[in-house]
Amino acid sequence: MGAQWKAKGKAQAADARGKLFGRLVKDIMVAARNGADPASNSRLRLVVEQARKASMPKDTLDRAIKKGAGLTGEAVNFEHVIYEGFAPHRVPLMVECLTDNVNRTAPEMRVLFRKGQLGTSGSVAWDFDHVGMIEAEPAQAGADPELAAIEAGAQEFEPGEDEGTTLFLTDATDLDLVSRALPAHGFTVLSAKLGYKARNPVDPASLSAPELQEVEAFLAAIDAHDDVQNVFVGLAG
Repeated sequence: MGAQWKAKGKAQAADARGKLFGRLVKDIMVAARNGADPASNSRLRLVVEQARKASMPKDTLDRAIKKGAGLTGEAVNFEHVIYEGFAPHRVPLMVECLTDNVNRTAPEMRVLFRKGQLGTSGSVAWDFDHVGMIEAEPAQAGADPELAAIEAGAQEFEPGEDEGTTLFLTDATDLDLVSRALPAHGFTVLSAKLGYKARNPVDPASLSAPELQEVEAFLAAIDAHDDVQNVFVGLAG
């Protein structure tokens, strides 16, 4: 699970594709507020690249950019909200939402957190670092993640969520710089985003199998909410 929790299993993965597109469309629209040209809008460029790698249809991508940039006359009023707290058995987490109605999202999140504990602002954030997260895979045989991290300017690296991938961690301000540099050092960037990494993650070995299942079920319910963009969990491994 590590830095970002992802649903597991074939059925969940199939379901996740539609949700991924929905999340990317929101990210694109919010990023496009600062300009519709990815060449001069680094945040938009990163999410557009991610959308293309996810095989988002070009029409969907273009429509999201135009809508976000205000070129269609439609208002885009998403608000970025972070909920922090604990899953069952005191596993800390940060939940990022983009919502067009906080008055709807907030009570729904309180209901979802009943099996855990919803914290106040700052109650859990102190135990997470705000970092750049770049998921990448080798573009050529023998590509060395340690060397690539050093030369591209990443702070550290670790195995990615998917087999064969590497997660490069950067200072939040260096996300775009490092993502641009990695291809020259043998890695293809799959996604790049700002996120939260736990400073003191819980060791899954300290939880029993039923306890770990409780945590997984709680995270799956949080992740399934339409307004949730990312779930960052303090669970090692």
